[in-house]
Amino acid sequence: MKIHFIGIGGIGISGLAQYMHFKGHTVSGSDIKDTIITKKLRSLGIEINVPHLREAIIDQDLVVHSAIIRPDNPEVLASNEKGIRVVARREALLEILDDRKVYAVAAAHGKSTTTAILAAIMHGSAIIGAESKEFGSNVRYDKDTDLMIFEADESDGSFINSNPYCAIVINAEPEHMEYYDYNYELFYQTYRTFIESAKHRVLNAEDPFLAQLSDIEATRLYPSLDIKNIEYVLIDDEPHTKFELKNMGAFCVWGFGEHIAVDASLAVLAALEEMELEDIRTNLLNFKGIKKRFDIINIEEESILIDDYGHHPTEIKATMQSVSEYARLKGFDKITAIWQPHKYSRTLDNLEAFISCFDGCDELIILPVWAAGEAARHIDFKEKFARYNLTMADSIKRDEGKLDLVKENHIIKTLDHGIIVGFGAGDITYQLRGLV
Repeated sequence: MKIHFIGIGGIGISGLAQYMHFKGHTVSGSDIKDTIITKKLRSLGIEINVPHLREAIIDQDLVVHSAIIRPDNPEVLASNEKGIRVVARREALLEILDDRKVYAVAAAHGKSTTTAILAAIMHGSAIIGAESKEFGSNVRYDKDTDLMIFEADESDGSFINSNPYCAIVINAEPEHMEYYDYNYELFYQTYRTFIESAKHRVLNAEDPFLAQLSDIEATRLYPSLDIKNIEYVLIDDEPHTKFELKNMGAFCVWGFGEHIAVDASLAVLAALEEMELEDIRTNLLNFKGIKKRFDIINIEEESILIDDYGHHPTEIKATMQSVSEYARLKGFDKITAIWQPHKYSRTLDNLEAFISCFDGCDELIILPVWAAGEAARHIDFKEKFARYNLTMADSIKRDEGKLDLVKENHIIKTLDHGIIVGFGAGDITYQLRGLV
């Protein structure tokens, strides 16, 4: 087929585009601007148009678009005029994954990490919402098996279309509630639909909602009971968590934190459906982390710079605990957190939790809200976050091993000591890397 993807620079759409390209289809796409993702897709031989252009639609068999693409997009209009079928990403999943044996991972938090861990353990194709450092991509294609390890997205309800053979659910904390019109009954029912559609289910039984699903047959993990003797160690100067799981003995996984032990444990329990335990234990060591999740991007004698995708208070709190443990093992006495709030709606919906989730940092830097298309709304960060040693900045500039804080086009401070960790799902990852 000839398939065109509108919004191909997004991590979810790009994953599907790469997968279909590797399967042998002719793939093209477009986005509003060039990014690292679009450049990588071009390097694979995929034709990319920037920006969206009517002329990009020629004789394709199918056009797939991301959730944020509007009906008046010029490529959608051109496709309709030419009689080319147009579907949203969530509908496309029904066709792309319909012949796969899908191990689908869903959650508000931790799904990218758990999917990447499961991909490290199991053979098969994989589509992840972040780049696995193990194979340097968010997509792996394996033509020799029908197994698919897939990060299933609840933000637009598309996870119910992921054809799950095995549903792995880490948590079901309400998130992206604007999609569900703040209807909690609908939100939880959609999770139930996803879980019930799978033949096998692996659930974190201590999540408040998942704990109620006693009527659904599933393999259940009770983290406080089933995971024991958690230990944080540095192996070749890299962070690792050691733990014991049920009666299966000891495991070791890249990363720090109880949440990492939970993610790895759920992946282990899911993989038992396909593999022997000792192979799982060995393959777990293949996991090397994922880009933008506790991503150590620079180490100097006096400072360490970490990039983290955390943009919800639950995620930030978990990473802050990991950073504190890392600082202790590395002998650093200062932690600086840089936060780029993501969306006004998310920030306001979770404001009280955001105020407390940075506990443990010695200094907090707050950047302007990354609006993601939302209209600006007033938030008094200075007043709300006054409990912290707070600095408001417009941007950050990477200067070798240092970070300059910029306010009104002037450098107001330089960070060059201790552990510095940046949080956010906007362009902070590129600011930290000196790419903007």
